[in-house]
Amino acid sequence: MSQYYDIGDETLWNPSNGASRLFMTQVSVYQAELGLPSGIGPMQADECQIDPIVFKEFVDALLVWHRRTSHAVMVALSEGFVATVLVLAERASIEVNWQPAGFAENDSRKDVQVPAAPREEAWATALQAKSRELGRFMAA
Repeated sequence: MSQYYDIGDETLWNPSNGASRLFMTQVSVYQAELGLPSGIGPMQADECQIDPIVFKEFVDALLVWHRRTSHAVMVALSEGFVATVLVLAERASIEVNWQPAGFAENDSRKDVQVPAAPREEAWATALQAKSRELGRFMAA
């Protein structure tokens, strides 16, 4: 069995039920953490619709949150979810905001753990590579 993540009639992802259940649980966690809806609708009859406008806002906020978190454990726990969301955004032709207005590399970081997170360019490059790699395993 599998489930479908769609925008309109286009399927972005067709994961197994177990992968989908874990992903949807993490969606709830990050919605609560960010205080924003994800745009990922409820799973009904093994299908869920994604609202691209709300999803873009969620993805952009998730990237800001991830960038500002330099605690090694939090980064490790969130990296796979962020990469998965980036694959969905790319497949939906959503242009994510890697450098939002008002964000500077020296902005205060949350949940800091020494050593600090890598420089902005290295962070974005590594996350984009992880997303591309993961996308190869995400059936559409």
